[in-house]
Amino acid sequence: MAEYYSVPLVSAAEQFAKLPGIGMKTAQRLAYFMLNQPMEDVELFTSEILKARKSVHCCKICQNFTDTDQCSICGDEKRDKTTICVVEAPKDVSALERAGGFNGVYHVLHGLLSPMDNIGPDDIRIPELIKRLSGNVNEVIMATNPTVEGETTAAYISRMIKPLGVKVTRLAYGLPAGSALEFADDVTLQRALENRNEL
Repeated sequence: MAEYYSVPLVSAAEQFAKLPGIGMKTAQRLAYFMLNQPMEDVELFTSEILKARKSVHCCKICQNFTDTDQCSICGDEKRDKTTICVVEAPKDVSALERAGGFNGVYHVLHGLLSPMDNIGPDDIRIPELIKRLSGNVNEVIMATNPTVEGETTAAYISRMIKPLGVKVTRLAYGLPAGSALEFADDVTLQRALENRNEL
């Protein structure tokens, strides 16, 4: 930011710019917005963020975010504990729950394997997943994103789990509902063909 901005404003914008998907222009707008709010609103905003940061931690079972010992999904007796869906981040649990249709439980890795970034198996929650498989688990669904890191992580975990006699499946990938073939990329079309279903 230019020299004519006050140092506290620049510092506030730099903090907002650390958020994912926030560039410096948006960060400046957010900083200006906060500075124009009543002091009580700003204090409430910051206190709620601090409260969440202090009280939210990982569920002792699935590693999802919770403010209790175990999350509401792990504590729900109606959920099928024999099926575990493995995801990269807590936001993926929210997306799958919004979509509905899955009655199992989750395991959150909090990252993906990435040798380029020095992220190995012990840097994400793979050991916690393996410990869970000593119980009555029939299937592990790999629901990591279809990126190089997501595919690598899914393949690595699958190799670790298969000798334990637990079925490992992968989410099907293909054409999104309501889309047209002409707009799909080659990889999506290839996966749609590979994962086709009988009518």
